[in-house]
Amino acid sequence: MSPFDARANPTPGKLPESFCVMDCAALARTTGYSAQSLRELRDALLEVDVASIYYHFWGGLLRPALDDPEYMNDFAVWVGRQLRDQVLAERLAMIDAAAQPTLEDLRSELVELCDDRLDTLESPLWVNRDRAFYFLSARLVVIPTGRFIHAPAELPAALSHFSRGSIFYHFVDARRRREDGRDDLRAWVEDHDGGASAPIAARLAAVDPFQGSLVQLKRQVINAIEAGLQEVSR
Repeated sequence: MSPFDARANPTPGKLPESFCVMDCAALARTTGYSAQSLRELRDALLEVDVASIYYHFWGGLLRPALDDPEYMNDFAVWVGRQLRDQVLAERLAMIDAAAQPTLEDLRSELVELCDDRLDTLESPLWVNRDRAFYFLSARLVVIPTGRFIHAPAELPAALSHFSRGSIFYHFVDARRRREDGRDDLRAWVEDHDGGASAPIAARLAAVDPFQGSLVQLKRQVINAIEAGLQEVSR
């Protein structure tokens, strides 16, 4: 189940024959937790709901950005930019969140990295209140687009029109939302015609959805599907 705490529309338990393209937006809200120091960050990580940890790892993909952050998760960005601890920032940035079975496992890794760093520091790192880290959570609003895909061969052209929200919902959020860990596109391809499109499904499974921007991810997904379609046609 996805850690986002609510949705505008329920996800069907079974994918229909035609793929229904959805869009989404994340409505952020405060959690009441904040941190001005590394120790406070560590303590809050132990208490905050996992939906907040999910948001700070992946919700940023949906937020409009005026710059290109050097790290992909909010914790690494704050530690690097505000605490100015590049050692810990790089360690946080190297976390392979996709390899963690659950968000609780991800929480444990975050806390462990903070503990290890605190053990090596002679004095605690802290910032003024105006530079504090504020833990946020989000409500994911899911919206049908009214567009449908009827066959795997239509995917590349259809994907070129996917919004950032559609890519996030079907390829990023899906891997946490679905019990089988598949993205929606792969699940639909595999369920659509059985093993006939296995090369497409295999290519999609190999795409890492947690590295780079959603624009970059869309291009990777399109390339994977096109390569899979070429294998199917041989």
